[in-house]
Amino acid sequence: MSRPTDISAVPYQGPPLFAVPDDLVHLDVLNIDKTDERLWVPQGKDVWFRPLLFSTSQGYFVNLLRVRKCGILSRHRHAGPVHATVLRGRWHYLEHDWWAEEGSYAFEPPGDIHTLEVPDGVEEMITLFHVTGAYIYCDPMGKPEAIEDVFSKIDLARAHFEKVGLGADFVKHFIR
Repeated sequence: MSRPTDISAVPYQGPPLFAVPDDLVHLDVLNIDKTDERLWVPQGKDVWFRPLLFSTSQGYFVNLLRVRKCGILSRHRHAGPVHATVLRGRWHYLEHDWWAEEGSYAFEPPGDIHTLEVPDGVEEMITLFHVTGAYIYCDPMGKPEAIEDVFSKIDLARAHFEKVGLGADFVKHFIR
């Protein structure tokens, strides 16, 4: 029996490690126009999210946010870091002078408070968000009004998936 000349091409041969969850792969995520509409969870009027990952053990979620309206979306504070990649459209925060435009990446540090606006002329904004911790929705002085985290996102998704015929347990596909 001959040994391969390049051992890096040999797959791992040992047993799986205990308690390691399965990989999670979503094919064709960037082909947004061909997405099953049932995967978009309504979050508000003309606002939806498409879950990609709900990490209950680490307290974060990854989703696509789709907005089909102009104006103020929300004012919020971050309890943890947020990573954002704009796939379509543009948006900005009233408190900052930068714009997140198609193809842009933004890092938002924990504790940052800002007011998200989608400007006039943007028919659709879609951004990939990786959110650790919670969004704390607040008034202009920073007083908390509502909280959104991985668990509230799961609750919304479960109810939506049940309503559209996928079943409430469909949400388990996204939980790791």
